[in-house]
Amino acid sequence: MILPKVRDPRFITVRRGGTLSDEDHHLLALWAAACAEHVLGLFEAVRPDDPRPRAAIEHARAWVRGEVKMMEARAAGGHAMGAARDLRGAARNAAYAAGQAAVVAHVAAHELGAAAYAVKAVRASVPKAESAEAGRRECRWQRGQLPEAIRALVLDDQRLRNDICWHAFDC
Repeated sequence: MILPKVRDPRFITVRRGGTLSDEDHHLLALWAAACAEHVLGLFEAVRPDDPRPRAAIEHARAWVRGEVKMMEARAAGGHAMGAARDLRGAARNAAYAAGQAAVVAHVAAHELGAAAYAVKAVRASVPKAESAEAGRRECRWQRGQLPEAIRALVLDDQRLRNDICWHAFDC
C-alpha cells in the first residue's frame, strides 16, 4: 500500500477541495512517467512483446497534453499493473511503476508509487550486496528530475510516506 490512510489535501486538486493546481498535477504525472520510463527496460528485457507498461507511460503523458481522458490513463495504468501479475523481481516492479505513473491522472498521490516501484525495480535488478546503493542512486536520479515547482511537495511526501514505500527514499 503506497497511499496514506488519510488523503493529503496537497494532492487533491483545487476543484475537488484540495490545494493542488492542475499545472502541478501535470508536473507530478510527468515526473512519475520519467521515473517509470527510467526502469522500463527491466520489464521489456523479460517481456519485449508486451506493450502495456510502455503504453501506460505514454498515456500519462498524453493525459497531460489533453489527448486522453483521465479514465483512459487510469485504465492503461491498470493494464500495466496486470502485466506484472505473473512476474517477480525487477520486471514486476518496473511494470508496477508504469501503472502507478498512469494512474496519477486519477489520484495525484500515486506519483510516489511510480518512484518507489522504480527504486524497488532497480534494487531487485542487482545482486543483494549492491541493492541498497543501487536504490540510493535511483532515488538521487529521480530527485534530480524533479521540477522546481513540485520539488518541496514531493520531497515532503517522500519524508511522510517513506515507511509505507519500503524506505525507497533513504537516499
